[in-house]
Amino acid sequence: MARISKKRKEALAKIEKGKKYDIQEAAKLVKDITYTKFDASVDIDVRLGVDPRKANQMVRGIATLPHGTGKTVRVLVLCTPDKEQEAKDAGADYVGLDDYIEKISGGWTDVDIIITMPQVMAKIGKLGRILGPRGLMPNPKAGTVTMDVGKAVEEVKKGKIDFKVDKYGIIHAGIGRVSFAPQQIVENAQEIVQTIIKLKPAAAKGTYIKSIFLSSTMSPGIEIDPKSFN
Repeated sequence: MARISKKRKEALAKIEKGKKYDIQEAAKLVKDITYTKFDASVDIDVRLGVDPRKANQMVRGIATLPHGTGKTVRVLVLCTPDKEQEAKDAGADYVGLDDYIEKISGGWTDVDIIITMPQVMAKIGKLGRILGPRGLMPNPKAGTVTMDVGKAVEEVKKGKIDFKVDKYGIIHAGIGRVSFAPQQIVENAQEIVQTIIKLKPAAAKGTYIKSIFLSSTMSPGIEIDPKSFN
């Protein structure tokens, strides 16, 4: 049986067993039960009453967190030469095309987001086996395949995130850092939950939001009352 560390015992003791917390309470508590020496990520997990195996119940969307994620997002823009300056001016970390396609083919994936243009997708298609498993493949639904590369870069840098329900019916997303003020965590959580609610598939029956948990890196999960987001 795995030993529970002293710090984890202290964290668990602060969570009332069986209680569903208000989001305001949870945002304060998650800071109180985090003992990492680094600025831990704050994550939200939303379990949905959908069957992801069915195309008409897939939930995928985009949310722009009002306070960002607290993470420095490294952005690569694969574009034609006429769009390079636009991408650089918007804050892209890497900009190019053939040279980066060759680099990725060799195994380089040291970025968080890749943004490209529709006419370039034919060249990027062959990188699917490398980018797909890492969640880096550009996708029009995620807003990462667009002619407006400058705007796309700015949105990502400001806190735009792409989320998708997994095979277990759960959406996982990073919504900030422990260093954020509780109200910033609350507002970021509200933004993504409200976005998920708006994306409810017509084919989904019964309870849509089954459970919501808030946690930080290595902390226990705090169950949140979905009604506190109304």
